[in-house]
Amino acid sequence: MEKMLVGCFLLILGQILLLPAEAREWPPSRSISRGRHARTHPQTALLESSCENKRADVVFIIDSSRSVNTHDYAKVKEFIVDILQFLDIGPDVTRVGLLQYGSTVKNEFSLKTFKRKSEVEHAVKRMRHLSTGTMTGLAIQYALNIAFSEAEGARPLRENVPRVIMIVTDGRPQDSVAEVAAKARDTGILIFAIGVGQVDFNTLKTIGSEPHEDHVFLVANFSQIESLTSVFQNKLCTVHMCSILEHNCAHFCINTPGSYVCRCRQGYILNSDQTTCRIQDLCAAEDHGCEQLCVNLLGSFVCQCYSGYTLAEDGKRCVAVDYCTSENHGCEHECVNTDSSYFCRCPKGFALNPDKKTCTKIDYCTSPDHGCQHECVNTDDSYSCRCLKGFTLNPDQKTCRRINYCALNKPGCEHECVNTEEGYYCRCHRGYTLDPNGKTCSRVDHCAEQDHGCAQLCLNTGDSFVCQCLEGFLINEDLKTCSRVDYCLLSDHGCEYSCVNTDRSFACQCPEEHVLRSDGKTCAKLDSCALGNHGCEHSCVSSGGSFVCQCFEGYILREDRKTCRRKDTCQAVDHGCEHICVNSDESYICKCLEGFRLAEDGKHCRRKDVCKSTHHGCEHICVNRGSSYICKCSKGFILAEDGRRCKRCTEGPVDLVFVIDGSKSLGEENFEIVKQFVTGIIDSLAISPKAARVGLLQYSTQVRTEFTLRNFSSAKDMKKAVAHMKYMGKGSMTGLALKHMFERSFTQVEGARPLSARVPRVVIVLTDGRAQDDVSEWASKAQAKGVTMYAVGVGKAIEEELQEIASEPTEEHLFYAEDFSTMGEISDKLRKGICEALEDSGGRQDSPAGELPKRARQPTVQHRYLFEENNLARSTQKLFHPTKSSGSPLAEKHNQCKCENLIIRNDTENGSPGKSPEIQMKIQNATCICTSLYQGLQ
Repeated sequence: MEKMLVGCFLLILGQILLLPAEAREWPPSRSISRGRHARTHPQTALLESSCENKRADVVFIIDSSRSVNTHDYAKVKEFIVDILQFLDIGPDVTRVGLLQYGSTVKNEFSLKTFKRKSEVEHAVKRMRHLSTGTMTGLAIQYALNIAFSEAEGARPLRENVPRVIMIVTDGRPQDSVAEVAAKARDTGILIFAIGVGQVDFNTLKTIGSEPHEDHVFLVANFSQIESLTSVFQNKLCTVHMCSILEHNCAHFCINTPGSYVCRCRQGYILNSDQTTCRIQDLCAAEDHGCEQLCVNLLGSFVCQCYSGYTLAEDGKRCVAVDYCTSENHGCEHECVNTDSSYFCRCPKGFALNPDKKTCTKIDYCTSPDHGCQHECVNTDDSYSCRCLKGFTLNPDQKTCRRINYCALNKPGCEHECVNTEEGYYCRCHRGYTLDPNGKTCSRVDHCAEQDHGCAQLCLNTGDSFVCQCLEGFLINEDLKTCSRVDYCLLSDHGCEYSCVNTDRSFACQCPEEHVLRSDGKTCAKLDSCALGNHGCEHSCVSSGGSFVCQCFEGYILREDRKTCRRKDTCQAVDHGCEHICVNSDESYICKCLEGFRLAEDGKHCRRKDVCKSTHHGCEHICVNRGSSYICKCSKGFILAEDGRRCKRCTEGPVDLVFVIDGSKSLGEENFEIVKQFVTGIIDSLAISPKAARVGLLQYSTQVRTEFTLRNFSSAKDMKKAVAHMKYMGKGSMTGLALKHMFERSFTQVEGARPLSARVPRVVIVLTDGRAQDDVSEWASKAQAKGVTMYAVGVGKAIEEELQEIASEPTEEHLFYAEDFSTMGEISDKLRKGICEALEDSGGRQDSPAGELPKRARQPTVQHRYLFEENNLARSTQKLFHPTKSSGSPLAEKHNQCKCENLIIRNDTENGSPGKSPEIQMKIQNATCICTSLYQGLQ
């Protein structure tokens, strides 16, 4: 009775604690929290010591994904520290653990790590942001398997210490959470799910415990999360009835605010007494699919079959048992199934042995009257006679006769045919050998078959061979080796100096520096040059027994010491040629490289001025290029198709698509500013089917095509469509919009020009907040297809997402404004950035006019000035009358090109003003061409 009274009192106290804050009218307090410095948070004092002596195991699970920025991450840590203030932290009261997760789970500290509140607070403040993915299911699984294990500090289930998970997340999980969250709740863990920002509320409900209104919370941003502190004081400090009452729950007791409910393990269901559990009868369902029998298991069922049947592979149907395959029947040959067993059977010609398993072949040849002369062979159901090799069976199928293969096959042997047991072969007479064809014969080559040892020649005889010598040699006594005939010894040679044997005779030889006279016997002193084969190009000079070559005056001997070459005057003197020195007879001349001409001094070179020497026809500027020239245009113009005339660059083509964020975070007023921004960009374009085509998409939770690239051919109609555009005002699916743009907006069906036309494709994405889906995939695909992506972020736009959208380099394709009031500044920066980017990526502005064919080539259009003014006079004024330098590098470069600066530099370098060729040369080669100065010098 005493325990029931205590339970009732605690139940009434729990209901009071659950009242709304305004109903309880808690008095304000400024007492300093235990183990922590005083905070300015208004709820801190209220929460002091509210959970004193409360036993609980609490694990915080914190979303640390890349979508949580540094400021918001700090807010989450402050929120956790606020919660700690009203918990009575200690080994015997409340134990606290913390996990943070991204793509992986990081265990910051477990339930057993810290024993004092100050230690926990210090660990929370020391945490570092992971900035990776959002694997919420993995984090819950880690808490279920590890964080709440007794090894990590959780108290045993038998002690009925409440187990609590408090999870904070700001995005959609990248893995499955429903199943693992259900398992955690079924083990008795109470889960509080807190969502921040654009979180799917249904996902939060699959995580949190029931009733959802007590365990699932959603706030607009991280700054509002602190408003939940007092709510969680009520939730966490409520008395847990499971720990103080005899709940009698068969499996699990689950605390609810001020009360409790019983739950069963997986595979069991609660009985009507709401306390005990029974196994769930899944076989009672009509759709179990079992063909014969259904048997319940814990949380599942299996199908079974009657005796004599076995379960098929699908686990549902039943098939008759094949005893021959399911048992070790032992049959040697064949196993035959019967209704409930099997028997063994032998093939034809075999008999079953007494063991009823093995078989023995029937031996018909054991009968003495088979009559076979050579061999008897058993067959399946009888026998047959067979002859030995080289014999064949007679017509009586019993007796045998020898086979005459030579007579049967008539092989055509040249000498003899010899029968064998299995065939025949050809044989040759003595002194002959069988040819490779196996039929004809050739005389034996004894010299080739034996190691005859003859030094020079071997000659075959009938049955052997003899050795012989070549002409000029005699055979020795061994009848193998040969010796040369010594003609000098055999005859009176008459040589004055020496005699040398030759193949068939002898020859006389003279000493060094002597030559044999015409008599072939006597010798004379050698004159090397007189012989005529010295090879000297100019002259030969005898020297002792040899000679040397010499060259005429003005020539020197080459490395081969025979031929001569003219002396290199260019190398021998300081010729002074600026480009090339060419030897000429006994002197040299200077020459210039292609595109240059020799100056009057015959040494220096000046560039040929093709622009002055021909009627180039360039409308604005002619620029020399080697032996030819090209035409260029002034700023604000591009080269026309004929390569000579110039036209405004806004006439060039471009396909431009706006992707506009119409989410609810903008608001109606800011959406009107966005429409003005789009109209301002359109005003800067030359809208026509041949020039600029523009399309526009608006997106929130869906994507709406406001107009395609083909819908309007004039700026007036296009601006009217923008003005009538309706604000969608829902979610922010930026990735879905980029997918729509990539797959549809640049198709020819929607008005985009084909890739072969080389028309630049540009996308301007404008957003003011975080996307609710992935943007990187479709932005990367568009960039890979040659689309130039510009990202315009306003207000709370996420920098990481803008960087994923923008083309490289991001500093040239990403623009950001603090609020919508500065959109005009963004518009100016965007125009300039796109113009410069299109100049770098577009076709060349110049064309070699000196080499144009009769029909003008179609040039690639350049778009640097796509958004500049259409007033030709203002562009010309900028070119010839630049404003005073503002100090920027661009202004300084512009001032260097002023006409007066060019005149001063040229006059200073030449001493006085005039129309000298040097001034004209420097003006034409300058990086900036000043047309008025050029015309004045002409």
